[in-house]
Amino acid sequence: METIAVIDFETTGMSPDDGSRATEIAVVLIREGRIVDRYQSLMNARVQIPYFIVQLTGITNAMIRSAPPAAEVMRQAAEFIGDCPLIAHNAAFDRKFLDAELARIDQYRRQEFACTVLLARRLYPDAPNHKLGTLVQYAGLPVAGRAHRALADAEMTAHLLLRMATDLKTRYRLSEVDHELLRRIQQTSRSALDPCIERYRRQRQVR
Repeated sequence: METIAVIDFETTGMSPDDGSRATEIAVVLIREGRIVDRYQSLMNARVQIPYFIVQLTGITNAMIRSAPPAAEVMRQAAEFIGDCPLIAHNAAFDRKFLDAELARIDQYRRQEFACTVLLARRLYPDAPNHKLGTLVQYAGLPVAGRAHRALADAEMTAHLLLRMATDLKTRYRLSEVDHELLRRIQQTSRSALDPCIERYRRQRQVR
């Protein structure tokens, strides 16, 4: 597997479209079946965190006031990510915030996301649900820390992705699982998963 960046944001709300901003970012790099590097930082966007978000994440307004400016953090995070393909759990959420925060520093995402929620729906249909915490427990993965903190969630997502890659290799006798295959799987219905992977296998053999 190529180097993949697993990303997670904590934020003040559900969408940058309603004025919400990021309060924390974490990026975990995985390569050759293991975590190889990490980046994490709180970020001060000069916005107030609602009380219910403080209760959910444990990130307080006092913590944010002493954090580095959001622009500085995003420049560092963008450099750390580079051109690595991206993974997130519920990627639609993190993609919106990544794009919005990068735009504020006149940078733009070039690479695509794969989503471990969509992947889990195809690969683990028997899981009770496809929330991150539930999947970590279902798959017997390590709990990296407090849920709804960026680094803990990014690390647990990384472990989930690595388990998915292992299961795909075993189930379909694949030599490797790359980001392209993950994106194909998430765009395929569960009933069409076997022919999707077989087409991918044949195309890889032709290359």
